[in-house]
Amino acid sequence: MTVHATGSCHCRGVRYEIGGELNPILACHCSICAKTSGNYAAMTSCAAADLKLLNDETLRWYPSSDAGNRGFCMRCGSNLFWQSPGSEEIYVTAGTLDRPTGLKIKEHIFVGSKSDYYDIADGLPQKDEW
Repeated sequence: MTVHATGSCHCRGVRYEIGGELNPILACHCSICAKTSGNYAAMTSCAAADLKLLNDETLRWYPSSDAGNRGFCMRCGSNLFWQSPGSEEIYVTAGTLDRPTGLKIKEHIFVGSKSDYYDIADGLPQKDEW
């Protein structure tokens, strides 16, 4: 397997590598991402089969909504993954990827529920929902 990316949580209790291509980043401004990340969440995605966990001793999953489950580190609190039940695709928070990533934000989603303390002024496409 060719490794295209590696990453980890802050304390390195969760480490991973991705063997497949990564998709451009989506910036999600939904209220759940804001609550779990502290702001909007920038996430890339890949085939779930391409994500290999090298260390998952502190990885825990939380069913944050009917739409998906969030993987986080129980020790340092890093928000790592989001996956819809039964999906063959998994989202990876871009900030947990080792640099350089070579990725760019493609669009903003759920801007209809973004907070009022910031503006989106980068000229990229914006969707009120997904």
